[in-house]
Amino acid sequence: MNPKYEKALFAAGCFWGIEQAFYKTPGVIETRVGYSGGQSENPTYEQVSSHKTGHAETVEVTFEPHETYFEKLLDVFCKIHNPSTLNRQGLDIGSNYRSAIFYLNDQQKETAEKSKAELEKSGKFKKPIVTKITKASAFWPAEDYHQKYFLSHPHLACPI
Repeated sequence: MNPKYEKALFAAGCFWGIEQAFYKTPGVIETRVGYSGGQSENPTYEQVSSHKTGHAETVEVTFEPHETYFEKLLDVFCKIHNPSTLNRQGLDIGSNYRSAIFYLNDQQKETAEKSKAELEKSGKFKKPIVTKITKASAFWPAEDYHQKYFLSHPHLACPI
């Protein structure tokens, strides 16, 4: 990875639409879908979907910090899902669809916590914000057929 780039990890439901939203964000260099936040090594989609690994469907975002900021990525994150629904996004139900920010450094943690507090105070959502902010563990890339899924399935377009 180019040393001038940074990474961020977000879970917000099914990773296909989430990846698309970040992919289209100016300053984002690359996106990959995968799994994070669980206990098993190198999990498969089937294992994660079984709800036994503890992983969440996650998008790894590589970005140029001089073109976009982590705060901007947090704004996208908050627009593409409902952070007040526990283990659910739309019709997708289960802990693998949870709302989570897996921080990679103390600055990301601080910024994410501040953003979450501001969102909570805003009153935009009637229920409390349930997004978990936790230290990143290993990110396991998903199978190839999941990567950039939206490019070959445009009818699944993300709303933003």
